[in-house]
Amino acid sequence: MKRYKSRYKPFSIKRSEKRVRQRLFLSIIIIAVFGFALVSWILPTFIGGLSVLNQFKTTSKITEPIEDTTIAPPVLNIPYEATNSAAISIKGYAQSSYFVEIYLDDELKSTTKAREDGSFISDPIELNIGSNFISGKAVNLEDKKSLSSKPIKVVFDNEKPTLEINSPSDNQETKEKKFTVSGLAETQDEIDVRVNNFRVIVQADGKYSYTLELSEGENIITVTATDGAGNSSQLTRRLVYQP
Repeated sequence: MKRYKSRYKPFSIKRSEKRVRQRLFLSIIIIAVFGFALVSWILPTFIGGLSVLNQFKTTSKITEPIEDTTIAPPVLNIPYEATNSAAISIKGYAQSSYFVEIYLDDELKSTTKAREDGSFISDPIELNIGSNFISGKAVNLEDKKSLSSKPIKVVFDNEKPTLEINSPSDNQETKEKKFTVSGLAETQDEIDVRVNNFRVIVQADGKYSYTLELSEGENIITVTATDGAGNSSQLTRRLVYQP
């Protein structure tokens, strides 16, 4: 007797096979759509982006000014070594009608054009607290650039110098016609301390003193301290002279 192989499949197996066929069909559709998008949109866009990038690099190389040692750098005129101003304008001289680039710590901050007499003044440049190195370059009408000028150091300091009056105390009375005003001040090379507008010497430890001749009655003692950046501190005391 012949035996026939049964073609019966359980329902669960049929359902699994149906899901496999559906997933396979869906995968084929997704691959086809992705391939179409890759060929028609992604690749052309990518290639176009590379072309734009290469063109930008080429343009940048062409427009970058060439340094020319025959062009004289600008002469910067900064008459101080320290300032309490947060921003300063740079003055100087360059070849007439040339452009002048001003750099702060090797970073371009301002571009201006020299007048017919060669003078120029830049837009205000914001300084950093502490040391700032400022330099300039001249650019001619052919877009050729000079070497950098020698950097000039400018210190930005906006803090007032320390100042104390140890003697006299406020509203103090004295019977001495000559009175020595004394105290402590900040120790800097360029510190300027004055007692009633008379300049005094500040010792290495910060001490200062100055002897004044008093007028009978009320005397106002004013002590000022000014640093190299122009920051100033001021203190006053009332001293009464009663012979």
